[in-house]
Amino acid sequence: MPAYQICVRCEHRWPVMGQPRQWCPGCRGLLLSPVDPQRPVPPARRNFRWVASPSAGAGVSRPGKAAPLGPTPRYDAMPRWGLRDRRPITHLDEPTRAERLAELAPTLLTATAVLFALAALAEVVRYGLLLFNRTRLVDPIALAVSDAAVGSTQVLAPLVALGAVVAAAMRLIRVRERVYAARGTSDPRPPALIVLGCAIPLVNLALPGVFLTEIADSGPRLRRAIRTWWVLWVVSGVLVVVTLLWRQRDTLQARADGVVLAAVTAAVAAVVAVAALHVLRLFDGTDLRGRPLTYRQLTVATGPAHAPIAPITPAARHAAPDEPAEIAEPAEIAGSAGKPVEQSAPAEAAAS
Repeated sequence: MPAYQICVRCEHRWPVMGQPRQWCPGCRGLLLSPVDPQRPVPPARRNFRWVASPSAGAGVSRPGKAAPLGPTPRYDAMPRWGLRDRRPITHLDEPTRAERLAELAPTLLTATAVLFALAALAEVVRYGLLLFNRTRLVDPIALAVSDAAVGSTQVLAPLVALGAVVAAAMRLIRVRERVYAARGTSDPRPPALIVLGCAIPLVNLALPGVFLTEIADSGPRLRRAIRTWWVLWVVSGVLVVVTLLWRQRDTLQARADGVVLAAVTAAVAAVVAVAALHVLRLFDGTDLRGRPLTYRQLTVATGPAHAPIAPITPAARHAAPDEPAEIAEPAEIAGSAGKPVEQSAPAEAAAS
């Protein structure tokens, strides 16, 4: 059983899916830290403690009256009962098959991306062999290896992709339940509709994007990732239909072009799987590699710009008003150059 969190209000146990939650999706109570049945936490590191309370039939002592005491219990050996007994985990706390499949969604999407990338690479190698075969003969071993690579990837990649679609649909159901519980309501769409909308061909080009858009309220990054995946998903579906129709042609050049088209289709399918994994990670608050997201906050400066260096002013402006600044005579300046220059009268005197 995976790790779970206990609600302090309704005492319900919620399995941990991705990042631990703080509030109970059912009653909005506080959730304790995750508890792993496989690795029990020592009492010193727990954030809760067991409290013994009297049973409903136990008598309550009144002020002034002593409660009747029964005979002192005696034991021949140390009793094995007590508050340290582990509570047996009932079958209700065990994850269902749908929950196990939902947990496998990231793994299946990663495997789908890898297999489709290998399929695209195999098609590119096949096209290279076709170009090589135009002037020279192809080694039978190389041709057999190419046929095996193309055939195996064309069979395994769609099968794993189908499993990834079902697992992603199960994960989408869990995410929608969590989001709508945080809103204080329940998911208006039944789980069967979500599964069928993700599995039926042609219909699954539109409905999954609608299901994701309805719960995309975490910020512009999530909405942008959903739109990107949706566009890639539709493009991938169109390429699959075009590839199937193109393979109906029997000419040699059409078959060669079909190899290129199959390589492009497989490459786009790999990108779609990565984009779908990115969307699921964003709903869990992690990046593509499962690490917690980090946000950067930019502050816009609205005040005036501050000059770190004071403006440079001539020295004559800093002189005292009763002490005129010493200015070199024009004759002295001209004499240094070897040519006499006539000294002109100031502009104020000429005006007077």
